[in-house]
Amino acid sequence: MTKTYNNKGVCSRSVTFDIAEDGTVTNVSFMGGCNGNLKGVAALAEGRKAEEIIKHCKGITCGFKSTSCPDQFAQALEQALAEM
Repeated sequence: MTKTYNNKGVCSRSVTFDIAEDGTVTNVSFMGGCNGNLKGVAALAEGRKAEEIIKHCKGITCGFKSTSCPDQFAQALEQALAEM
């Protein structure tokens, strides 16, 4: 299932990813934001279980913001899991 999540409070506008029934995440792509860093986040997430990604990314902040692109990705994955 392909999901797109509109990010809030960060430089990237959205994150799109595929999530399989077993929770495996593939094809992660961020729109906007810090290109190299978000390509790195996407590459590290490729083929991993959503729960593992959430564990590592949830709660990360960016500067003085209360969230970050990885944190927004974790929130998107939590939402996707809840909808499954």
